[in-house]
Amino acid sequence: MSSIIAVAGGTGSLGRAIVDALHATAKFTVIVFSRQEVSEEKQKEIGARVISVDYTDAAGLVEVLEKNRIDTVISTMAYTEGPAAELALMQAAERSAVTKRLIPSIWGVPYDRDSDTSDSAVPMFPAAQQKLEVMGCLDTLSLEHTVFYTGYFFDYYTRELPTYMQPVAFVLDIPNNAAAIPGSGEVPVVFTHTWDVAKFVAAYAEKPQWDREAYVIGDKITLNELVRLAEEVKGKKFRVSYDTVEDLLDHKVTELPCYPQIYPFFPKEALMSLIAGIGWLFEKGYFDLNGERTLNEDFKSIKARSTRELLVQASKSK
Repeated sequence: MSSIIAVAGGTGSLGRAIVDALHATAKFTVIVFSRQEVSEEKQKEIGARVISVDYTDAAGLVEVLEKNRIDTVISTMAYTEGPAAELALMQAAERSAVTKRLIPSIWGVPYDRDSDTSDSAVPMFPAAQQKLEVMGCLDTLSLEHTVFYTGYFFDYYTRELPTYMQPVAFVLDIPNNAAAIPGSGEVPVVFTHTWDVAKFVAAYAEKPQWDREAYVIGDKITLNELVRLAEEVKGKKFRVSYDTVEDLLDHKVTELPCYPQIYPFFPKEALMSLIAGIGWLFEKGYFDLNGERTLNEDFKSIKARSTRELLVQASKSK
């Protein structure tokens, strides 16, 4: 069982939720890795010591891991500047004499490693290539490691509920009673809430042996079903439009009322391209996860909330 765990990217988003869940077990010492300096006040708020690390310093990374006796690394880093930092952390963990386990920052869904196929995610969703680079590095490690697949985070649609995720919702605009469905809307999508995922991660960290893959399923529902569910819970009819696969391939998507508020920090053209890419992944079934075994089965005491439960909880929190 792991005792000292470092969460890379643990100051916010999924990483912060995992830090909270690990603390809740009272079984681990948790340290957070951050690229920036973090104030003492912020560290007290997080409830963990935050170490500022330089991911370009390979020897320094190994030293940090060994000096702090970190046996497990959980990464939730975003690839905003590419996968270099993630790859450096993985290689440092491999070289560290004390680090034995690793959960890399993959999350989401698995991608086809054959980038030459017509259904390859890489052309439509460039971040997939970065994830594939990380997966390729994993193959070279002797370190025990697990890749988590969690589908699409539902936090984006239930802002009334506690979350550390940023307020960016695609496809479904619940406050404005609108939806822009990519493709047919009939392909199942797995949704999870980060706080539920975090509980599974914390429980998994206690396992004496790890598997190569771990699946967490909060709910599996088509986008058309999700719209009908949102209408039912809210008691409002939504304005629904559909973007064809051809539109998505051209990076054209219907603009929802909630999108303009995102443009100041995410330019419109880039945002539309990202939404088209995610929509294409939805329609191609990338989010229709089908793991042979899920952590839901392994940890039956942990309840992953369904989309209905989350929407109802959110509606009652207003």
